[in-house]
Amino acid sequence: MHYFTPRRCAATSKIMYHDRAKAQQAADRSMVERDVLLWVYRCDYCGSWHLTSHEPGSYQRIRTVSRASKPHSRKRGYKPRRR
Repeated sequence: MHYFTPRRCAATSKIMYHDRAKAQQAADRSMVERDVLLWVYRCDYCGSWHLTSHEPGSYQRIRTVSRASKPHSRKRGYKPRRR
């Protein structure tokens, strides 16, 4: 037997849909079969359409300058100083 394996985006690992209509059909099918609300968006990396569980505009951009983005040492046994 042959099983269909959908193509996935290299950047996000999400299923790639050729057009918005196909992605919307998949989102509607998800609502009927699994009772999960999904939104459709166009990927900035691959240009195809993906599904997301985040409502458009619901998330804030993370500030690029934060403690988490600072480089840290990868030496064995390194513990950063507490302030």
